[in-house]
Amino acid sequence: MLGLIYRVIKGPSVPDRVVALDSIGINLISIIALVSILLKTSAFLDIILLLGILAFIGTVAFSKYLEKGVIIENDRDS
Repeated sequence: MLGLIYRVIKGPSVPDRVVALDSIGINLISIIALVSILLKTSAFLDIILLLGILAFIGTVAFSKYLEKGVIIENDRDS
């Protein structure tokens, strides 16, 4: 995790930082899953699902921003 945090802060390029943020999200999901297994509870499954959705949306938004320069396009017919 420390290596990924370093890559987010000092990454040589923006795509490297995006990959590091996505990897941090995956690591958080796996840590929460392991805690859920150790505590023998299913209470953390909602948190795992929420973090997975947020990580996916964040990755898609960053990649769209890197590709086009905008996240939300305002196409208006005049």
